[in-house]
Parts: sequence; C-alpha cells; structure tokens
Amino acid sequence: MATISKYQTASGATLYRVRYRTLGRGQTDKRGFKTRRDAEAFAATIEVSKLRGEYVAPTLGKVTVGELGPAWLDRQRGHVKPASYRAYESAWQTHVAPRWAGVPIAAIRHSDLSGWVTDLADRRGAATVHMAYRVLAAILADAVRDRLLAASPASGVKLPKRPSARHVYLSAAQLDRLADESGRYQSLVLLLGTVGLRWGEAAALRVSDVDFLRRRVTLHRNAVVVGGKVVVGTLKGGKSRTVALPGFVCDALAASCGGKGRDDLIWPNTSGSYLAPPGHGAWLELAVARCMAADPTFPRVTAHALRHTAASLAIHAGAHPKVVQRMLGHASAAMTLDVYADLFDADLDAVAETVGKMWAQRG
Repeated sequence: MATISKYQTASGATLYRVRYRTLGRGQTDKRGFKTRRDAEAFAATIEVSKLRGEYVAPTLGKVTVGELGPAWLDRQRGHVKPASYRAYESAWQTHVAPRWAGVPIAAIRHSDLSGWVTDLADRRGAATVHMAYRVLAAILADAVRDRLLAASPASGVKLPKRPSARHVYLSAAQLDRLADESGRYQSLVLLLGTVGLRWGEAAALRVSDVDFLRRRVTLHRNAVVVGGKVVVGTLKGGKSRTVALPGFVCDALAASCGGKGRDDLIWPNTSGSYLAPPGHGAWLELAVARCMAADPTFPRVTAHALRHTAASLAIHAGAHPKVVQRMLGHASAAMTLDVYADLFDADLDAVAETVGKMWAQRG
C-alpha cells in the first residue's frame, strides 16, 4: 500500500510525499502535494489503477515521439502496401516529426493535438491533415498498448471534413469515341471504362490472365508507381478477383494480345516494362483533347475517371450494388453505395413514383 509523509521544502513550506510500489515491486514516490487530502487521492488512484491492470509508471512517459516514430514506421513495412508506406513516411517526415519528435509522449495534451490539427488544416488539405493525424495517433496508440501511456491524447480530436469528390462520368457513346481516339490503347480504355479496373491492375495484366472463351479476366497483381519506380504487388484488397467482359471488349483485347506470348504484358511501355499512368501531355490527355475539339461538351477525364464511368454504366444497366462492389474490388457494398451515392438519385424518383401508384390504387 502507498504511504504518505510530510516534508519541509528549503523555503520552509510543508508538503506531502506519496511512496508506493510499482508493478515490478520497485519503490518510487511523488512529491509536491499541498494537502494530505490531495496526497491521499493520488495514492488511491495509484492503487486502483494497479488492481485494474491500468497502472503506467510516470517515468515511461518520458520517451519522445521521435524515439518511437521510426520504429513504428519500420513495423508498417510488413503489412501495408508500398504506396501506403510511402504516404506514412512522407507524413512523418513532413508534418509529424518537425512538430512532435522532441516531445515526451506524457507531455502531449489533447488540446495541443487539436491546435496542431487546426493549424495544419489552415495550410494543407483535409487528406494531408488526416494522414498526418493518423500517423501520430497510431504511434500513441502503440505506446498505450506497450504500457508507456495510460491513454492516448489523440482520442476524440476533431478532423476537418474531406470535400466530397465530384465524379466525372462518360456516356457509352463518349467512351467509345475516346477509345477510338486512343489508338493502340483502345482496348485499355474500353477495359477501364466498362469493367472499372484500377490503373495498376490493368497495367499488370498479362495475356494469360484473359480467358477469351469464358470472357473473364483474372486479376492477380497490381503495378503501382511509388517514388518514381513501379512496384508490383498483390491487389489492394489482398485477394485475387475475376471480372466478366462484354463481348466487344473481349474482341478488342484479343486484337491487343495478337502475336504476344502468354506471359507477355498486354500493354507494355516502350522498354517492355509496366506502363505508368498517363500524365500531362501523354496519350490519354491528347485523346481527350481531340474528343473535346470535336464535341465541346465532352468532359475532361483522367484514367481513374474511367473507373467511375464503369460504375455508372453498370448501375444504370441495373446491376445490384453487390455486383458493382465485386467488379470494382471495393471492401464492401456499403463503400460502393457511399462512393457512388449520386448515381442512385434516379432510384429515389422511381421509388416515389411506385409509391404514388400504390397509393392511387387504394381508391
């Protein structure tokens, strides 16, 4: 049990000291209590926290964020995608370490974190703020699990809202026109715009991944650009998936695969390696420009926007959200519904019309 004793300061003031044993049976104390009641309250808190298994030695909180951060980053290598690791590393080096590296974890206050988030939001976008907070919060959460902190000060910090993304959708006719303008990448545009593959999934496709008889494509790999280099790994969800192809897309793919071996990439770059996402001035931007010149209403689209087009075409064709989820490789149908909620507005009108007809039939 804790013991309480008086002591005199150099100035002659009477204060109280609490002596208590840690879970490791070592003895420590805390001084500076002005009244015996304050000392007793602290002693009771210590004993209860030990009984509940919640006790954390105050000295452990002296470790700094800068001492914990690099080790936390290193632990992420084994279970996150290279692109995610790069984002964590960038957030740590650019935003977290400059502000918190020298701060002991026990000295961090909830209000300090809230102020940091607010200041960062004034200078950076919501996505950047969320990522920086995520990294710091994860480091502190690990400190709690390692019994260096009793609770994380990052809990409950309010973050800026992410702006809703405005999706651009092509009609079937517009997609066909863009594919025609894309030359040797016609089949790639049709595949992205009807099946909704991520760029890295399409770039990693080999001839053997296409089953032309069953009109299926099996996705095994994802080729993403990380730090200027292409890194090939598993799909975003960690599992392979198979998607069905419309007949005209299958025919276009067959033409692109003509003369290639089973292990050849379908759309290699000029050096025979994985094709990088088309950037400024690349073939896709030029194809879009030609479409816009012929039709001023043609929207400016990116390769990723073709994925949105595929979702739009599927939903308007009457596909169930669960089918669209599987096609796009989303984690859940709820995610699909959240991302493409605007595409279901027509369903609201249909429901209202149906209910109206039911009500009219009552008479």
